Amino acid sequence: MRKAISSMMVTLDGFFEGPRGDWHNVDEGFHDYANDLLFAQGLLALIFLFAGGVKLLLPLGVLTEQILLPGMFVRFIGVAEVLGAISLILPGLLRTWLGLISLAAVALVIIMIGVTPVRDVALVLIPLVGLLLAFVAYGRSRLRPTGSRSTDPGYRPLATGS
Repeated sequence: MRKAISSMMVTLDGFFEGPRGDWHNVDEGFHDYANDLLFAQGLLALIFLFAGGVKLLLPLGVLTEQILLPGMFVRFIGVAEVLGAISLILPGLLRTWLGLISLAAVALVIIMIGVTPVRDVALVLIPLVGLLLAFVAYGRSRLRPTGSRSTDPGYRPLATGS
């Protein structure tokens, strides 16, 4: 059996070293930010599981009456939505391939660009879902919570331990 060895620099005042040598603090702002991302991911997964599931389960005749696209193309969109919804949740649960979350969110944004609103309610919901997807894509790829001392370029931790 092989052993995995991991090390991390931690300061006495609660900061830890990030992958690029920058310092982070797990404070209340970070937890709020992480909880907002998780809530948005869960909500989006439910929305796209429902939307994609409907497109997969309804008969083609009913689909083509409501949506003026070829039936098999609508099925393809349904498969893409269901896979996107699964990809928003599963990597976080398995703690592997975490970059897939932002990739799935970007792919779902691309699908959302092609959506044509059917009712007036959709005119409000489509941009809102698109903004939530953009928040998840950006949040899971680059954005760090603001308000921590790690954003100050002159900050150096007091002491480090190994």
